[in-house]
Amino acid sequence: MFKKLITYTISALFVMSVFTSCSEFQKLLKSTDYELKYNKAVEYYNEKDYFRAQSLFTELLNIYKGTNKAEEIYFYYAYCYYGEQDYIMAGYYFKNYVLTYPNGIHKEECSYMAAYCYYLNSPIPSLDQAYTEKAIEELQLFINKYPSSERIKLCNEHIDKLRYKLETKSFNNAKLYYELGNYKAAIASLKSSLFEFPDSDYREDLLFLVLKSSYLLAENSIDKKKEERYKSALTEYHALVDEYPETQYKKEAERIFEASKKRINS
Repeated sequence: MFKKLITYTISALFVMSVFTSCSEFQKLLKSTDYELKYNKAVEYYNEKDYFRAQSLFTELLNIYKGTNKAEEIYFYYAYCYYGEQDYIMAGYYFKNYVLTYPNGIHKEECSYMAAYCYYLNSPIPSLDQAYTEKAIEELQLFINKYPSSERIKLCNEHIDKLRYKLETKSFNNAKLYYELGNYKAAIASLKSSLFEFPDSDYREDLLFLVLKSSYLLAENSIDKKKEERYKSALTEYHALVDEYPETQYKKEAERIFEASKKRINS
């Protein structure tokens, strides 16, 4: 009974606290004391109550438009979206801060954050990579604009992760043609991936799949095209083992090499 009473009392106090807090916030919204509103907005922001902070900053943006205080309000406003994990809107306002205040005290930080928001919006490799490509572009622009920034290392780390994502998508797309048995398209797509990402982490896998696709294409070709395509398989074998003498695919690569030679000489 006593425990139930304690629980009830705590719940009641919590509800009253929430109600009082909401009531105070509604009064604040109606207030014309804009200095108070600004101070409370910053207080809410520091408490990570981004919704209330943003509600106040939205009004204050119009009230202080054209004044020195507007810049700081705009800065907080962008970070409210960031705090709410709305990276599309946060990125927009960070970028707009730079355009609106080209000499602003937060210019470098907002330039970085605008690019970083694109990074955060970059999806998994299987999805469209427009945000990934845009993030790389924006991060590179930041590096070019602020070469001495302490954020350069972070930018390069982000770019490496984003490029790996593009490499992964390119590899998976090319591999899919191979898995579907469309070996001609697989060869073209695999070679395109090698050309686009010459330092790809998937390079060895790509070279091996080109070899295997070339061999299987020859195996499934009409007689008059077989010899030429088996010779292509031999060329791809050398491309693989010249670059990776101890390739993880060595056993299968040698089997394909010997089989291709045998077919040519038969």
